[in-house]
Amino acid sequence: MPKRFLQFAALNGLLAVMLGALGAHALRGELTADLMHAYETAVQYHFWHALALLCVGLLVIQNSDNPCLIASGIFFALGLVLFPGSLYFLAISDIRYIVGMPVGLITPIGGLMFILAWLLLFIASFKL
Repeated sequence: MPKRFLQFAALNGLLAVMLGALGAHALRGELTADLMHAYETAVQYHFWHALALLCVGLLVIQNSDNPCLIASGIFFALGLVLFPGSLYFLAISDIRYIVGMPVGLITPIGGLMFILAWLLLFIASFKL
C-alpha cells in the first residue's frame, strides 16, 4: 500500500504542475474569471493534497499496522480524483451534468474525502 500511495502522490504532483502550467499559459484569457478561479483552486488543492498523500505514504512505510493511516491515504487519493478533478472538468468543458447529476456536486464530495483524510491522519497520529 505505501508504494501505491507514493506512486499516486508522485503522479498527482506531476499532474498538478503540468495542469498549473496549462492554466497559466494556455488557458489564461480563454476562461472566464470565475472559471479561471475554479481552475486555480483545483491546482492549489491538487498540489497540496498530493504532498499530503506523499507524507502519508512515507508514514505508512514506518507504520504499516496503523489502519487509520492507511484509510487516510485512501481518502486523500479519492479526494485527489474528485475535488480537483471535478473543478478541472467544470472549468474546461461545457458539460455540466453526468448521468443526470450536476458535476458541481462532485466537488464537495471530494472536499469531504479530504476532510476525512485529515481527520484520520489526526487519529492515526496518536498511534505513531
